[in-house]
Amino acid sequence: MLKLLLNAAVIALGTVGPAMAQERIRISSDWGEVTADLADNEAAKSLAQMLPLTIEMSDHLRQEKTGNLPSALPELARQRDFSAGTLGLWNSDHFVIYYRSGRLPAPGIIRLGRSLATPRSSIVPGPSPSALNAPTETCAIRS
Repeated sequence: MLKLLLNAAVIALGTVGPAMAQERIRISSDWGEVTADLADNEAAKSLAQMLPLTIEMSDHLRQEKTGNLPSALPELARQRDFSAGTLGLWNSDHFVIYYRSGRLPAPGIIRLGRSLATPRSSIVPGPSPSALNAPTETCAIRS
């Protein structure tokens, strides 16, 4: 059943309210919806300008959902620590939503934002216990 739900997952990011220094977005899927604040940096602003878009995302290392954006975002300072709810950028076009906390190897991620609720319980279910990488799911990101 979890496999079926993962295959049917749709995550949508949409803007909430007028544009401001810290833009608020909505992330939704079959599991519910959470609100996230985008970071006040050029990479997050570039992500907001890409909306709407659809990307394929998959579970990775039982800690995150990952997917490739259609184009690169600006390179900025990186951080190695992350927590559940962190939105980040691994490579210049590799979008990540973390549902666990941890520490990354160098060079780390560019922080794109943070959800206001824990994604695992609200939006991004974890992988099946039998698989390190869950099936790919289509994710719509829209404003």
